[in-house]
Amino acid sequence: MSDNNVVAPALSELLTHHSEKWRGFAADVLPLPVMEMDFPIAQPIRDVLLEMVSHSDLGYLGSVPELADGFESFCQSRWGWSIDKSQLRIAADVGVGVVETLRVFTRPGDRILINSPVYQNFYSWIRETRLEIIDVPFKNAGSDLDEVNPWTIDLGEVEKAYASGIKVHLICSPHNPLGRVYSREELSQIADMAKKYGVLVISDEIHSPLTYKEAKFIPFLGLNETAREVGVTVTSASKGWNIAGLKSAIIISQDESINEKLALMPPAVHFRSSILGAFASAAAFKDGGVWLDSVINHLDSNRYLIKDLLNAKLPSVKYHIPNSSYVAWLDLSALDLGENPAQTLLERAKVAFNPGHIYGPQSSQFVRLNFATSPTIITEAIDRIVKSL
Repeated sequence: MSDNNVVAPALSELLTHHSEKWRGFAADVLPLPVMEMDFPIAQPIRDVLLEMVSHSDLGYLGSVPELADGFESFCQSRWGWSIDKSQLRIAADVGVGVVETLRVFTRPGDRILINSPVYQNFYSWIRETRLEIIDVPFKNAGSDLDEVNPWTIDLGEVEKAYASGIKVHLICSPHNPLGRVYSREELSQIADMAKKYGVLVISDEIHSPLTYKEAKFIPFLGLNETAREVGVTVTSASKGWNIAGLKSAIIISQDESINEKLALMPPAVHFRSSILGAFASAAAFKDGGVWLDSVINHLDSNRYLIKDLLNAKLPSVKYHIPNSSYVAWLDLSALDLGENPAQTLLERAKVAFNPGHIYGPQSSQFVRLNFATSPTIITEAIDRIVKSL
């Protein structure tokens, strides 16, 4: 295998892995919930890790200008976004980055806006910072076009929430689990409203490297001056290059007043990150483009494979083809699998998915399927569902 043709290994090899995905279930369960990919890591990442380990270069994390340089290069080449490297900070992961940002911009009891269904850890981060959740859920417009994401955001309701006195709007861009990419117009309206009502927008952009060709990802801070006045971006190479276990993420701003506020974060936010993760991330952003494009090609094929398999074997299951990342958001309402379809399928079919209710109360009949794996494993998962019905 080379970075030009990244192929997921056989199930027998994957079962030897040590991550939660492969140790969190019994050996006879096919695990497709945890958001990590089954592909071998990129050669530039492998090289830097092997070099550092072979030289016992495993001390505390210090200055890593290579990470800012690599991220700047990636953002410029992929999205035309010129970052301010002086306003880039390192944290252990995106969750830590969001929580520490919230701690300097909010007080317990302040109100924060989310748009469900949304990544389940948004809820845990908000509980940790003791904020009050305000939710303006996405709505399903019911589009039947394969590459048109049917989920819409009601910006009128968002503005009402802003006007009610919220402090922060935490967005997932691109969106997990909906696979939705915000349009320039939507982000512009959010930025304008945030400035009008004094709201901070925190944009979790961890899935941004994995955007498909029909969609255009717009970095929030790369949008316009207004967005830079109201925004903080938290992101990482962890999803795009499958290195979550290395623990390194980025907090970035492009406004001096926001930067001064972020400087109030404790120094430990930086030092709790991993030296291996920081340098692996730098290698990913700088030299990991060939690997990333190869993986996106496989994911592109897999997202359509799911559509074909469902059409042929489970036509009552509703599925929209995502425009980013590697999760399929499946509506299993028609299968009548009870209050928790994911649990039912785990017991009957020995296949594990994320249950929809953890993303929002209105999503109890959905499951989230991770398709960053081989076509063989995806096909096996659908076949197990069919056999269990």
